[in-house]
Formats: sequence, structure tokens, C-alpha cells
Amino acid sequence: MEKALAATDYQALAELRYQIRRFLHFSEQAARVAGLEPRQHQLLLALKGLPKTVRPRIGELAERLQIQHHSTVELVNRLAAGGYVRRQRGGEDRREVMLALTPKGERVLRELTLHHKLELRTQGPILLAAMRNVIQGKKG
Repeated sequence: MEKALAATDYQALAELRYQIRRFLHFSEQAARVAGLEPRQHQLLLALKGLPKTVRPRIGELAERLQIQHHSTVELVNRLAAGGYVRRQRGGEDRREVMLALTPKGERVLRELTLHHKLELRTQGPILLAAMRNVIQGKKG
């Protein structure tokens, strides 16, 4: 049986999407100010934030970014050309290509991450409240 939805359900979900979009807009602008495209920043963050058990390869990053393999290759190409990432051959399987941040990539990502953490200190509670309202079925 389908549950009836109240106007408050739509309002809460709309508010959550608005708050997510506000944060994403902030993140996109911060990346551009730092000289990166938003997806380039996302790739740097995904690479740095991989769990220790995950090998830093194109396929894993494509999955993390939810984009096609060839799109990830293009992002890596641009980031490598800009000096943000480097490719290195795998240990046993020399065909395997691993990715790593360069010192320049580390620096830019660190600054962006600090900026994002500061933004989330102020906007995070609003985002969490909007999420809580959707989950608990309250008006936003």
C-alpha cells in the first residue's frame, strides 16, 4: 500500500535539495577560484580520500565519481598536464597504472578542504536539519 504524501514531505525534500545545491554551488565556485574545474577537484578529493584497501586506479575513481571510465581518463590527463597528479606503474603487474597526488595537488586540495570545512561549520547544521526533516517526515 502506498503511503500518502503531505505537502510537508515535498517541502522537506525541496529544502534538502536546495541546501545540497547551495553547498555544491559553493564547492564548484571554490574549485574554480583555485584554478580547477569542479570535477577535477572531486577527483583529487576522491583520490586522497580512498580507503587504504582500495587501489588508486582509474576504475576505482570512475566509480567514486560515478562517471564513465573514459571521462575519468580525460580528467586524469588534464590533472597530470597541470601537475596535480602523476601516474605510476603497479608493482607486480607493470600494466597496472596507479595514481598519486603531486605536491602541487596536495597543496591545492588541502586549501580547498580547509575552505570546505569552514563552510560546513556554518552551513552544515542547516544541511543536517534539512536531512533530518526529510528522514523524520517534518516540514523544512
